[in-house]
Amino acid sequence: MEIYSRKKWWKFFLMTGALIIGGASLFYTNRLTSELRREETRKMELWAKANRQFARPDIDEQSLELVFEIIQNNTTVPLIIADGNDTIYFHRNLDLPQKNEAAFLQKELQNMKQGKEPIVIDLGDNQKQYLYYTDSTILQKLRWFPVVQLVVVVLFVLLAYWAFSAARRWEQDQVWVGMAKETAHQLGTPTSSLLGWVELLEMKAVETSLVDEMRHDIQRLQTITARFSKIGAHPELKRVDITDMLHDVISYLGHRISSGVEILVEPPREQGAVEVMVNRPLFEWVIENISKNAADAMEGKGILTFSWGRQKNQVFLDITDTGKGIARKFHKTIFKPGYTTKKRGWGLGLTLVRRIVEDYHHGRIFVKESIAGKGTTFRVLIGT
Repeated sequence: MEIYSRKKWWKFFLMTGALIIGGASLFYTNRLTSELRREETRKMELWAKANRQFARPDIDEQSLELVFEIIQNNTTVPLIIADGNDTIYFHRNLDLPQKNEAAFLQKELQNMKQGKEPIVIDLGDNQKQYLYYTDSTILQKLRWFPVVQLVVVVLFVLLAYWAFSAARRWEQDQVWVGMAKETAHQLGTPTSSLLGWVELLEMKAVETSLVDEMRHDIQRLQTITARFSKIGAHPELKRVDITDMLHDVISYLGHRISSGVEILVEPPREQGAVEVMVNRPLFEWVIENISKNAADAMEGKGILTFSWGRQKNQVFLDITDTGKGIARKFHKTIFKPGYTTKKRGWGLGLTLVRRIVEDYHHGRIFVKESIAGKGTTFRVLIGT
């Protein structure tokens, strides 16, 4: 559990860093935008002053050239000059359409009226004009810059996290396959040796029941070896009657889990055989692993229930215990490697179960229901 606590903190710090970067960018850009807006306002005031000077009859030639240069130098800020009756006398830096220019200008004028306060141009003799303007195109684009930057940062973080997770999953897969192959190899030699010892015991006329029990356990070891050898390969799937398979698994579990655990089997809802496409040794491993975990959760005393049936084009298998339950926040975490609530154990059982169900059988396994103090139901969905 400590591994996943650290993982959550790592995600938290990663997202917090992205938000800090985005927030700092947003703050700085807003300050820069405010300064540019004030600069544009001062530019418009100077532009209005130049227009007032331009209207004076006594303006000299040098002043006229200066005023004309100020007017011409505004190449970014959209503006409209109109009188009190909305009669437009001048406009600049507007992208006019080829048709209906007058209607377009009136619409832009109304939009500008709803924005900034106009600058009054006093022409004398009680004549006034009003300079309406809006933010320049550069300023409008700059306003969206922090949003774009924040999106880019978030996308980068998500991409980096996805790449890191994919690489880690690939490494885990390689470790899984390597460990499984090595385990199968290590189990193979002593199992073969045990078979020889069983044959020797038979020749020594040892009690038949003891020899049969030893032979049964050796066959079990061979089955486990075969299961491990299939990890990392593409196991062959065959059509299997789920009722027969469960009967064999339950028969095995009856001698391997606590006698205080009562095993109940609910009859299938459908008539006739319910068949699934599975690799039988691996799928039996799934059922055994979930069942043993359930017996541990019940601490050796309770009821273990199996039920199954059809769900659309799939078959479901429910395994229910009367144990202590699983908190909702751990419903997905329990399938990740390293998670365990036991003092002993590597936390690999349910990870292996999910791999067999999802990767090899293209099915699903999940916690269907879990109530604290009452028990848990695992559901496995598999194709027919």
